[in-house]
Amino acid sequence: MYLQISSGRGPAECCRVVAKLVPVILKDAIAVGLTATVIDKTDGDINGTLQSALIQINGKEAAAFAQSWNGTVQWIAQSPYRKFHKRKNWFVSVQSFEPVATNVFSEREISYTTCRSSGPGGQHVNKTETAVRATHNASGISVVASDSRSQHQNKKLATERLLAKITAWQMEQQIAQAQDQWQQHNELERGNAIRVITQKL
Repeated sequence: MYLQISSGRGPAECCRVVAKLVPVILKDAIAVGLTATVIDKTDGDINGTLQSALIQINGKEAAAFAQSWNGTVQWIAQSPYRKFHKRKNWFVSVQSFEPVATNVFSEREISYTTCRSSGPGGQHVNKTETAVRATHNASGISVVASDSRSQHQNKKLATERLLAKITAWQMEQQIAQAQDQWQQHNELERGNAIRVITQKL
């Protein structure tokens, strides 16, 4: 399962909430015996903030866990960027979705390139091009997978993550379009938050 956290067109405070919410979800997943990995994120304009983040959830109860976070999250905190700003309620969208079947896209729609893996792994990782970058030709969206020493396995992982990223991107576009139709944040249904988090400065 995947969780897409998005600030939509919200202000910097909402981007801050996205960044703050990521470790909360990761910790929550670990607490119930699941594994959670951030596979993509888009930085906000201010250092330490995120416009969006895509989290992959693995485990027996991944679907139920993802559904428990699905909806609007209300984060209560004073703005650290605007000292005298009266507003303390910030809203972000969390959308859960299942992996897209890899046969939805043909090989012709995706370009693959190999590259050297970075990070831990010793000399073997540094000397062989086992990492795989998958790029969706139409949109230019791309991901890199370097989890395995097997190029074949990394290609499979890259394809799965690319399809998830495309789905997440499409969801973000829908959220942004909804925000254009309503006043800022109204589309996030402020009165119907599935979770409310209060932070003390």
